[in-house]
Amino acid sequence: MLSFIVPIYNAAEYLELCIQSLLRQTEQDLQIILVDDGSTDGSLQIAQEWAAREPRILLLTQPHAGQSVARNLGLSHAEGEYIAFVDADDTIAPDWCEQHLRVIDGVDYVQSGYTRVSKSQSPITNHQFTSPCMRLYRREAIRGMQFVEGMIYEDVVWSVDLWMRGLRCRRIPYCGYHYTLNPTSTTSRRHPEAEKRLFHELKKRLSTNDKRLTTNDRLIILYTLIRLKLHFLCR
Repeated sequence: MLSFIVPIYNAAEYLELCIQSLLRQTEQDLQIILVDDGSTDGSLQIAQEWAAREPRILLLTQPHAGQSVARNLGLSHAEGEYIAFVDADDTIAPDWCEQHLRVIDGVDYVQSGYTRVSKSQSPITNHQFTSPCMRLYRREAIRGMQFVEGMIYEDVVWSVDLWMRGLRCRRIPYCGYHYTLNPTSTTSRRHPEAEKRLFHELKKRLSTNDKRLTTNDRLIILYTLIRLKLHFLCR
């Protein structure tokens, strides 16, 4: 019924918990696609051990090429009617699938929120719209979509491409995605050139007056751009 795509790069500290959270779902009709992106820290060995004993896990490997390439490879092997993305250092609540599947009838994807998890801070629940991970997609709705390869912040571009399709979305107040504050993640530090490319990619897309965009979609895109500008300015 549902395919999870998990890109992995040097996430050995977190990967075990991530996989366990997927296998503990109340909805068990799952395909779990682990894509190792040339890890050097033992992540691949952990993934291999799980794939050897769990038939629902498909393990794919590639030389280190980035998260976009890994996600695109996972998409090409997804067999589920629905698709979800989970990062290898995050986890999801046991009812994550159930909560999204019960409200997806009549729409193309369901948007939810997340709980931020840190060793030094109390959990914080929030909603943000640029991550591909806090959504459940109908596979047919995103057929042909690809993550832009060779760039950081590809999540934002994916989200804008999603909105520009004019798809039907249902937003729910549920926050069962547990986002780990990982100090070694790529986006934990500034990347000025990557930020320039991000806004260049967004400008290309938003320069066209696409009539498929609803007023709500336009407001979300505007909100996203303002939030990104403030985020980069305040770091």
